[in-house]
Parts: sequence; C-alpha cells; structure tokens
Amino acid sequence: MSTYSIRDLEYLTGVRAHTIRIWEQRYDIISPKRTDTNIRYYDSDDLKHMLNISLLNNHGYKISKIAKMSKEEVSRTVFETMNSQRGDSQEDQISSLTIAMVDLNEDRFEKVVSTSILHLGFEATMQQVIIPFLVRIGCLWQTGSISPAQEHFITNLIRQKLLVAIDGQCPDYSESHKRVLLYLPEGEMHELTLLFAYYLVRSRGHRGFYFGQNLPDDDLKSVVDLVNPDMILTALTSIPKIECVKKYINMLKETYTEIPVLLSGSQVLGLELDLPSNFQIIPNFDTFTEILENFHSNNS
Repeated sequence: MSTYSIRDLEYLTGVRAHTIRIWEQRYDIISPKRTDTNIRYYDSDDLKHMLNISLLNNHGYKISKIAKMSKEEVSRTVFETMNSQRGDSQEDQISSLTIAMVDLNEDRFEKVVSTSILHLGFEATMQQVIIPFLVRIGCLWQTGSISPAQEHFITNLIRQKLLVAIDGQCPDYSESHKRVLLYLPEGEMHELTLLFAYYLVRSRGHRGFYFGQNLPDDDLKSVVDLVNPDMILTALTSIPKIECVKKYINMLKETYTEIPVLLSGSQVLGLELDLPSNFQIIPNFDTFTEILENFHSNNS
C-alpha cells in the first residue's frame, strides 16, 4: 500500500497541511500512522477519505458536520454530490480521478472522463481536467509517493482515450497544411502530452508524423530527412540533469538551423537558453494551438 506525507495530502486534496493538523486534533478526522522512527504518514484509505472530505467542504459542508459522519456516510454523500449538478467542477473531477487511480477503479475513471467529454468535449476535457490531473500526480510519482502500478494504470487508461480520439479523426488536408514531426528523445518515456499534441495537429488539419517515445538521435536525423517536416515538436521531462538538457538542445541547434523546432516539457520551462530564431519554447497547449492555426493563415 502506498504511503503519503502530510505534504502529499496537501498537494492532492488542496487542504493546507496546517488545516489538516487542526482537523485531526479538533475533530479526529483521520489519524496518521507513525514509522519506527516516529515519522507521520498516511495510507491510501486516509488519502481517499481526505479527498472526499475536501470535496464536501468545497461544496459548503461544514467540517463540524462532516466530522459527525462515518466514512460510509461521507462516501455516500460524495456520490450523491457527484451525481448532482454541483459535482462537476474541475476540482471535483480531479479528486475523483485521484481516487480512481488509488483504487485502480476503471469504472470510476470512465464515468468521470466520459461525463466531462459529454459536457466539455474531448479537447477541453484534456486541457481542463486530464492535464492538470497529470501535473498534480507528476511530482508524487517522481518522489515515489505513487506506486508504479497506480501510475501505469491511470496513464494507460488516458492513453486509450487519446488513441480512440486520434483514430476517430478524419483530417481533410488542405493545400495549406503543414507536416509536423513529433517525438520524444532517448530516455523520455512519458508520451501522453505528446499524444495530445498529435491530436491537436490532426484536428487543425495538419499532417502529423508521430514517432513516440525514446527516439534515438541517429534515427531522428534519418526520419527528418525522410519526412522533410515543416516543424518539429519534442518534450523533455525526464532527463535529470540541466547539463544534459542543454547538451541535447545544443545538438538540435547545430543540426536543425532552418526547420522550426518547438521545445516543451518541465525540464526546459524556466531555463535560460540562448535559442536561435527558429526555436521556440512552448509553455502550454494554448500556445501550440495558436501556432498550428497561424500556419494556415500564414499560407493564405
């Protein structure tokens, strides 16, 4: 069973650590366990209970009232809230996805995502619910607070949704469409955001060439020669050392002096990089979407 620090609970539930401690002392909401060295920790049941409490509290339930409920009553009230019109906020959906991940509950995942797609559409669901959820759990994955099984379970479900959405597109390529090459460098394995970028490329009427994760440098040069892309998009999120990130970007700068190269990912955001005019940092999907749409207008 996974264990969580009070900071993990704060990050996942949105309830400040100081507030969690007050609730523990005043209302006996949850009781932290302790290691042999007297370090406080929480288990998966504690996390789920705190997520439910946070959801009810956000919907106007006073903590004094919640404290009088049993765990079963809290869960039932959450279920009723999530099935009402009040239970469809972004924070509610992210909390529900977190519980689905912890419980390995595919039915709950399917209900949350399908309902969101029905109301918002696929693209808005990805931007407003799925991506913020992935950002939230990303730090916990890196620190080991989420087990590999939980991470693999939830990311594979999201990946399935993305593949179905991509497969369901029938792009009508116009004369102004561009050729976009998408890939992840060697050592980069987390491809969900790249898959979403591929979806956006196709949905905007451009031709995408998707090479996925862990593409060797030599193979990149070969496929660029074959595809002759109008733009390259890559992301760096896992390469651990700044020196390695800068070395890789310098390689791209020396190799691709004319093709527009878009760089994204947590490892490049915030870095001070000396980039040539054909390189651009992509901080979010709104920026990427704007670039894709301007491609067409530039050709008009």
